[in-house]
Amino acid sequence: MPILEIDSQQLATTDGGFLVDSSAWNERVALALAATLPIELTAAHWEIVLFIRGYHQRFQHLPNTRMFVKAVQKELGGDKGNSRYLHRLFPDSPLKYACLVAGLPKPPGCV
Repeated sequence: MPILEIDSQQLATTDGGFLVDSSAWNERVALALAATLPIELTAAHWEIVLFIRGYHQRFQHLPNTRMFVKAVQKELGGDKGNSRYLHRLFPDSPLKYACLVAGLPKPPGCV
């Protein structure tokens, strides 16, 4: 099992880089996880990361990609709730990489 080391703390991750224990997540962990992608987190990234953490906490599950885009659109507006915007922030797979940085499990349907 791969290990992510942050400030002398060792955090177990899956082979895909997702935290095994999402309760160990904090902003420093998010920065370290983003660096593995590599993504440099901006305010726009943080907005999506905190959104998906809130969604997961509220509903106790992760949406599929289509529902993710619709949920972002409903909560943050159409300029942010669209695939183009989300792909600019998290290339290749916005939901997958937003969840990874947010310390959440791998979402359903993501390879």
